[in-house]
Amino acid sequence: MSTRPAVGPCDLARRSPTWRISTSVLGWLTAGALTLATPAFAQELPTGFGLDKVMARAKALADTPYVAPVSNLPDVFSKMQFADYMKIQPRRERFAWADLDTPFQLAFYHQGMQFSTPVKINEIVGGNVQEIPYDPGRFAFGDLHFDREQTSKLGWAGFRVTYPINQPGKDDEIMSVLGASYFRVIGKHQIYGLSGRGLAIDTGLPIAEEFPAFREFWIRRPTQQDRSITFYALLDSPRATGAYEFTLTPGDDTMLDVKARVFMRPGGKPAALGIAPLTSMFLHGPNQPPPNYNFRPAIHDSNGLAIHTGDGEWIWRPLNNPQMVAVSNFAVENPKGFGLLQRGRAFSRYEDLKDRYDLRPSAWIEPTNDWGKGHVRLVEIPTADETNDNIVALWAPETLPPPGQPMQFDYRMHWTMDEPAIMKDGLSYVWQTLRGTGEIYQSNLIRAHDGTLAFLVDFKGQSLSDLPSGAPVTARVSANDNVEIVGSELQPNPAINGWRLTYRVKVKDPTEVSELRAALELEGRSLSETWSFQLPPLPASMSAKERERYLNLFKTME
Repeated sequence: MSTRPAVGPCDLARRSPTWRISTSVLGWLTAGALTLATPAFAQELPTGFGLDKVMARAKALADTPYVAPVSNLPDVFSKMQFADYMKIQPRRERFAWADLDTPFQLAFYHQGMQFSTPVKINEIVGGNVQEIPYDPGRFAFGDLHFDREQTSKLGWAGFRVTYPINQPGKDDEIMSVLGASYFRVIGKHQIYGLSGRGLAIDTGLPIAEEFPAFREFWIRRPTQQDRSITFYALLDSPRATGAYEFTLTPGDDTMLDVKARVFMRPGGKPAALGIAPLTSMFLHGPNQPPPNYNFRPAIHDSNGLAIHTGDGEWIWRPLNNPQMVAVSNFAVENPKGFGLLQRGRAFSRYEDLKDRYDLRPSAWIEPTNDWGKGHVRLVEIPTADETNDNIVALWAPETLPPPGQPMQFDYRMHWTMDEPAIMKDGLSYVWQTLRGTGEIYQSNLIRAHDGTLAFLVDFKGQSLSDLPSGAPVTARVSANDNVEIVGSELQPNPAINGWRLTYRVKVKDPTEVSELRAALELEGRSLSETWSFQLPPLPASMSAKERERYLNLFKTME
């Protein structure tokens, strides 16, 4: 298992958890997988620098054998624990551009722990490229004790961007780039949650996952008038290289426009390539209560995968914390969008004053060119606590081009807390999914468990709130062959000006996947997105008692 940062603002310790373990499937990560490296070659870069220049570098890199990065860290840095690494903080007075008339500033991450090889960072000024040389004077090292000469040959591990997003004159960190190809972004009044990645390779497969890394960056110096900042990145990996252009536009919803150009290396075709990957955490929620008492009703950075297919269908898949690794594929041609969302912003949904999951953004990916045929893939990995990133969503193209031919994927990432605004066509959405034991009323009016699982799905939105009273809304429900639908009931939910579907089922074989679907309609016209829920299979080795407890978690809480 390997770690990667879930980095918060400059006062990282205040926004816990500031680190998150990136759990590879079945623990296949190795400690070296997330390191960053300086390119094995160097060359003069012409003026007028742009994506085409990085593409030329990526193409040349793809035509050469992969060279694994080598650590340059002395023991005092490589053996650091998290608490000591967090003592290394950038000096605010030494932020790049602090003395310039621009709303953006740039700070850096120091090498340490698994960030064992330096990443080169350049600045683009007036069309010319100049390296930003490593300078330990940009950091405060707290009470760490080491020979200062040991920093002389080190370098940057990554960088952060600040901007006065919440109030004029107060710089807040809005983007963090650190570890492999990971990055995080926030908008106004948001705190860091889920992460984006440049590329994923063999994620969710029973083989070691490969972690491509950004090896070099070129950041365009912004002017006083600029309200966006653009930077470029060179990606390298044993089986792929890539050139990336990122344009960051802060706001209530911060936008990150991405142009990705990916090259495959000869002779090393991956089993699964992941475009625009998102990495998040789901521990428990109303659709999957915790096995033990917890005052927090939900602990997650995201609670569902949303998909807008090329033919216009909207799909909502609530997330699970499964007993075994679960992989779901949604076949889509030219997707209009997908993302990991945090639906439900009321503090009462989380009751967590420390981690404030109610303020963590959703990430919605909107392709801006044709992506062709492929799958939106969801990977859910078991986790015992919230320090593990156990959810991955990505786009997997159906076919890969031959080596040397670039794949072009352009997309806009919305980092938002306004999830209803994503659905622009007026359809209603799943407001929440509740899970419990099915029940019936006895003749004495006392409720009794009827041996089923019950899912209560609340729908709300414009298409439902605009309906006249008494409109004959119906629910279209279905399930796969492993599920017996015992009954369903649809009724208005005046508390949210929507509707509630109660869906009672029995699972035939808990060691097999169970799929449930539901949507609301009126006289054949769709009123809502499709609720697509999966009950992951349980291990065959699990005892009957353990299975019953897992499938009926609410029983332990009654």
